[in-house]
Amino acid sequence: MNLKGKNIGFCLTGSFCTFKNTILQMKELVKEEANIIPIMSFNAYKIDSKFGKAKDFIEEIEDITNNKIIHTIEDAEPIGPKKMTDIMIIAPCSGNTIAKLSNGITDTPVLMAAKSHLRNGNSLVIAPSTNDGLSRKC
Repeated sequence: MNLKGKNIGFCLTGSFCTFKNTILQMKELVKEEANIIPIMSFNAYKIDSKFGKAKDFIEEIEDITNNKIIHTIEDAEPIGPKKMTDIMIIAPCSGNTIAKLSNGITDTPVLMAAKSHLRNGNSLVIAPSTNDGLSRKC
């Protein structure tokens, strides 16, 4: 698939142990000349963990993508109406986010971005990551 010029919403939720590997995938998409629109949940955007400081992840992601991170519900809502994304990825997607997404709950920037994006009938890619064994374990 040719990704040149595609607008990809790339969402990160609070599975901090996967951030380094996720960011590597983000770099690969940029190499394919995709425009990455980074989106982070409240916790992914603000929590420092043993895997790194939030500000360091924010700086790295914004440097890679040349875009500011969307990290509020208000800033995520226009994604659908403005047709800002062709594809959206939630990686890592925590079990909490999966549960809320499946129940129509939109109480984080990532969930609002996904809901807004899906209104246009576009693809949503979900990469589960949870300590409960749905996918990659931390």
